[in-house]
Amino acid sequence: MSKIHLVGGEKGGVGKSVVSRVLAQYFIDKQHPLRIYDTDMSHGAMMRHYEAFSTPLDLSDLEAMDPVIEQAAENPEQTLLIDMAAQTTRPLYRWIDDADVLDLAEELGIEITFWHVMDDGKDSLKLLKELLGAYPTRRLNAVVVKNLGRGKDFSPLMTPEIQAKLSEREVPVLALPELHGNAMRKIDRIDASFWAAMNNKNPEIGPCLKLMERQRVKSWLRRFYDQLDELGMVEDT
Repeated sequence: MSKIHLVGGEKGGVGKSVVSRVLAQYFIDKQHPLRIYDTDMSHGAMMRHYEAFSTPLDLSDLEAMDPVIEQAAENPEQTLLIDMAAQTTRPLYRWIDDADVLDLAEELGIEITFWHVMDDGKDSLKLLKELLGAYPTRRLNAVVVKNLGRGKDFSPLMTPEIQAKLSEREVPVLALPELHGNAMRKIDRIDASFWAAMNNKNPEIGPCLKLMERQRVKSWLRRFYDQLDELGMVEDT
């Protein structure tokens, strides 16, 4: 079955691209066929860090998403990962509704999953409610990611109302651990992929992390990878 992963959350600054980069690294590490679409037309992280796998995608055009479905239909062994820039979720909803995309995906055997990345603010919770309200059935799968690097108190997510909706939809809730601030800032400063952050050791080639910083990145990824493994993101071969 073809799989399309839409990583969003609508709000800027919640860590959507960080989650997209982690997912990309996960599939690459698992040697799973992957194609990435980057909707950030100004400074897309996926185009910078995973250029060999990535294609720019301008969602200002309603039909720009059409080739994604075509790609999924033609390459069922390949996972498609779309890093949704801020304020692109509503155009995505319009595209889904305009062409009855979920009906077509079901017909073609394509599984679409929306990853809602959130901080602990009210806006993220409101947008989650909008997502669950817009598509109240499981025809659009969903995964919630609490970014612990962008918030510590996610107790509003644990209200009976939200928990009931998540349970009804069988929506898993993952927690992206916080990476030590100095390590993340250094990765951003040297503009490195997580692979490069873990493996570049020669300062003569370019800026690199110290031994313990690399170890923290490995441990951080491993903890999130374990959660992805539990979801069965990649079938064992």
